[in-house]
Amino acid sequence: MASLINLGMDAAAGGLFGIIGTALGRVAGYFERRQTHEQEMRRWTHELALHELNMKSRLQESELELAIAAQAGSWAGLEASIKADAALGQGSQWVINTLRLVRPVLTLLLWFITAGIFITTQDSEIVKAAVFAATAATLWWFGDRAPKPAG
Repeated sequence: MASLINLGMDAAAGGLFGIIGTALGRVAGYFERRQTHEQEMRRWTHELALHELNMKSRLQESELELAIAAQAGSWAGLEASIKADAALGQGSQWVINTLRLVRPVLTLLLWFITAGIFITTQDSEIVKAAVFAATAATLWWFGDRAPKPAG
């Protein structure tokens, strides 16, 4: 009975670590997004300063027209690239379904392996480690499936 309680405690600890891992991933994601936004602001500020310096250094009208034409060509290239990506569409349904099955299949295999370890070994430390790993992985994988915040 005591070993079942220990096994249950190991499963709970594995679950707790899985949830903590998911939470830490979300916190890290928040700081990563914030850092990315700050970096983009610095990049835009730098690009604005460079653009102003270029405008001041070009005194002749022909040079200004050339810069505007180059900028317009750049936007046209970006627009063409976006249209080309949109024209690709989605993958076939069986590929999408196969990709959606990766985590559930891996989870089932992990729990089958854990059950095999539980049945075949007499070493309680190995069983505890297997249960801990399976529980942590399951909660990590599926705890990470929640919708991501926009932004």
